[in-house]
Amino acid sequence: MAETVLITGGTGTIGRRLTQLLRQQGYQISLLSRDHKSIEGVTVYQWNIAKGHIDPKAIQTADYIIHLAGAGVADERWTDARKDEILNSRTQSTELLAQALAKNTHKVKAFIGASAIGFYGGDTNDRPLTETSQGGSDFLAQVVRAWERSEDSVAVLGIRTVKLRIGVVLSAEGGALPKLAQPVRLGAGAPIGSGQQYISWIHLDDLCRMFIQALTDESWQGVYNAVAPTPVTNESLTRAIASVLHRPMILPNIPGFAIKLMFGEMAVTVIGGNYVLNKRIADETTFRYQYADLTNALSNLLS
Repeated sequence: MAETVLITGGTGTIGRRLTQLLRQQGYQISLLSRDHKSIEGVTVYQWNIAKGHIDPKAIQTADYIIHLAGAGVADERWTDARKDEILNSRTQSTELLAQALAKNTHKVKAFIGASAIGFYGGDTNDRPLTETSQGGSDFLAQVVRAWERSEDSVAVLGIRTVKLRIGVVLSAEGGALPKLAQPVRLGAGAPIGSGQQYISWIHLDDLCRMFIQALTDESWQGVYNAVAPTPVTNESLTRAIASVLHRPMILPNIPGFAIKLMFGEMAVTVIGGNYVLNKRIADETTFRYQYADLTNALSNLLS
């Protein structure tokens, strides 16, 4: 009988592609959702994080859990209320899952939780960062630290727990790439700020394949930086997009102060940078990238 993977946040960009790839490999998929909306080929269970409710069948039928749920960091300006939502949507959802696992009879063999390279701080320049590097102190770093602590509440139940600190996910359907590519297509592409801030990126399919390998490879445990082997600068990424799209790069850089005026504190997600290395993936796992090269990744997604 096929094993079942329970996914939270399954209707987002990562969740949709992950569902496709898992189904191709013969897994049954169930999702936790706030509504009863049906999805073909997928079992949908209901949960309400604010009310502390989760359908126990979701936990009882799962062999594995992939936890992606969380309010989008770059979707809205960071008001105090939005900051609370960003934090609580991650920590409260994880704690609810841990409580359900503690209360219900289950057969869950592994819990693979999303995390983020925001752990290291919003702007660490070109300092190489590995899984053992110290965390930052800004808002996103505090969120990720609390997020990972909440995932520890699953690990203490004796369930193998993996935390993937996800970098900038390159996808044709959502996230940063379409927003970066659109002005380039229109001949208005330009580096942002200094252009020298590093972007630690990963192709969507490689990220999903990491989640899948982490499910079944019992050697995976703890924190991993889910990034491609080589970070690139914002300017290098913008120029690579222009090259793949056969568009010129003629405009000056977009000033950092303009981004700050537009986005406020959230501007750090655009003008900040991190040089994050995939040390544990490279040294301790058998994972092999399909898109370790940026040009190949962009050609796959933009062509």
